[in-house]
Amino acid sequence: MDSEQIDAYLRRIGAGRPTAPTGPALHDLHVAHLRSVPFENLSVHLGEDIELTDKALVSKVVKARRGGFCYELNGAFAALLTALGFDVTLLQARVYGDEEVLGIPYDHLALRVRTEDGGDWLADVGFGAHSLLPLAFGDRGEQADPAGTFRITQTPEGDLEVAQDGKRQYLAEPRPRALADFRGGAWYHRTSPDSHFTRSLVCSLLTDDGRVTLSGRTLTTTAADGERQTTELATEAEVLAAYEQYFGIVLEREPQVRDTNPSARGDEFRAV
Repeated sequence: MDSEQIDAYLRRIGAGRPTAPTGPALHDLHVAHLRSVPFENLSVHLGEDIELTDKALVSKVVKARRGGFCYELNGAFAALLTALGFDVTLLQARVYGDEEVLGIPYDHLALRVRTEDGGDWLADVGFGAHSLLPLAFGDRGEQADPAGTFRITQTPEGDLEVAQDGKRQYLAEPRPRALADFRGGAWYHRTSPDSHFTRSLVCSLLTDDGRVTLSGRTLTTTAADGERQTTELATEAEVLAAYEQYFGIVLEREPQVRDTNPSARGDEFRAV
């Protein structure tokens, strides 16, 4: 990314250019990204390709003003951080699903970010409802965050188990990975009838006072105190207007869960 592309990305997330790649700068960028770029799987249901290259991911987030799922969001964020001088390592993780069964390898992409002031962080802007701030990578105690209490535990095998409020979220492997390594996982989640992404529609964004989520035609706003308000949208026009109003996403047609998944539910929100 050149200087012009960096500035465009920073404008997209409403953040200033940091003077140095420090821990506080990473925290600010992390929060800004979560509040500007939605977690969404619309490409899966619009028949759009998902290309895992820095150029394609940054273009989708910045030029197309879209969001994405973990590979896209953390992939694009990694490109930005690297261009700003942060030391970024891509980590593969497996997500805990129902009954805490682990998903496939390369189920999730997370980031290890080292800063010039000695910080070492687990950053993740691609897991949907997760921590607002990066987590201290080497801290094995409880870490307080506006989104709850987090803990990173090292397993006997050397992997890192990330838990939120006592519930295991994912198991990350500390070995460095390349973006191309995640193509199999992205293909699976885009095509497999066993993937929750092919069975449901979601678009969700952190707001200043909570979160707004559009799942199919169900629009849910959640306040900071947990109070939820749900609205059922009746027409395609209302759905398209909601995507634009709440997420800044302009679509020509309403995404539809594929007919090959008759058991699809529109209210699922499992973030990967």
